[in-house]
Amino acid sequence: MKTIFIALLAAFSLSSCALLFKGDSATVTFTSNPTAANVFIDGNLIGQTTTQARLKTNRSYNITFQKPGFANQTYILTNHVGALWIVLDVLGGLFPLVIDAATGAWFELDTTNVSVVLSPQAMSSEPIPAWAAKILKNKGFIIGQTGQ
Repeated sequence: MKTIFIALLAAFSLSSCALLFKGDSATVTFTSNPTAANVFIDGNLIGQTTTQARLKTNRSYNITFQKPGFANQTYILTNHVGALWIVLDVLGGLFPLVIDAATGAWFELDTTNVSVVLSPQAMSSEPIPAWAAKILKNKGFIIGQTGQ
């Protein structure tokens, strides 16, 4: 019995709290309205909304949503240090503190659900060139304002 207790105590004190209990990554869900927008993480396409990705918690990410006919939407996913993990590591001794600091496991992402509303792109206010208006009129289109 005493041997089991010592083994459990040694295992707990030689392991880091954050790395042991939560790991060094998190699953993040990406959604958009309208759906089926391309999702890029730091410039790399990961899929279309609704989608998920497993991200390391020790850094920030630039998330870009793109959909034809809509303005691109960028979201910066940031992280922070979970103070509770540091307190638990300090109580556990030097080794857990060093492990969580080295692995970045005590960081947490600010959110695990990123949702955006995409805005339709504004139509161009540029007038139609005269040569294009002439072609469109010949095809039966009604043309408002034209340029020179």
